[in-house]
Amino acid sequence: MKIALIGYGKMGKMIETAALDRGHTITGVIDPFSSDVIPGAVKLRSIPPTAAEAGDPDLFIEFTRPETAPDNILAAAALRKPLVCGTTGWYKKLADVSAAVERAGTALLWSSNFSLGVNLFFRMAVYAARLADPFAEYDLGGLEIHHRKKLDSPSGTAKALMERVLAAVKRKTKVLWDVSNDAVSGDTVHFASLRHGSVPGIHSLFFDSPADTIEITHTARNREGFASGAMVAAEWLAGFEGEKRRGIFTMDDVLKDLLPKEV
Repeated sequence: MKIALIGYGKMGKMIETAALDRGHTITGVIDPFSSDVIPGAVKLRSIPPTAAEAGDPDLFIEFTRPETAPDNILAAAALRKPLVCGTTGWYKKLADVSAAVERAGTALLWSSNFSLGVNLFFRMAVYAARLADPFAEYDLGGLEIHHRKKLDSPSGTAKALMERVLAAVKRKTKVLWDVSNDAVSGDTVHFASLRHGSVPGIHSLFFDSPADTIEITHTARNREGFASGAMVAAEWLAGFEGEKRRGIFTMDDVLKDLLPKEV
């Protein structure tokens, strides 16, 4: 599979390594700030007006910044090329971007977190929340921790986690992401964020009762899991070993195909 990378920072370089390890080719690198060059790949400052100028990739993989991701997706759609987007913090524009992708007849696969471990964690957390929901003594709370340079708070992963959990339970209906200046109501999940050091990412759910605490945590040791998961998603989207896809997808769609049907 031929891949063009949009963004060649830490994640872009990890995507490159993961792609090459899986036998794929990097045809182009699009990054106005990076001076690094991949042998055999076109170096560009922005997405070109024709796919041929980017090495005619099968798809784009995008890890940049929240303010640039929507325009990058639209540019790829204009070239009729599918795109995998790992940038977070831009989702207020998801509806408009999705409509443009649909009109172009191509595909977008976005996720707040491409780690296979995180996506399995989502499913475990939802199952645990359903088990605890009938027992009022178990209150629910959450915490996410990331490095101090992370641009968004709370994390996109935390938001995706709570979206799934709230859809699965009855006792909790909303999330408090900010500092609590008063008692937290019974229908609210308080989910805190901490930014410090170089932490790649920690997400925890707590089910706390007067007698005990149940804790479910995913801890990322590094960013390699994000890169390998993004490659799994890219292969799925581009139909590397099957049918090409058109439309808007997330990692949920990928895992529906990969996991046993009963899970």
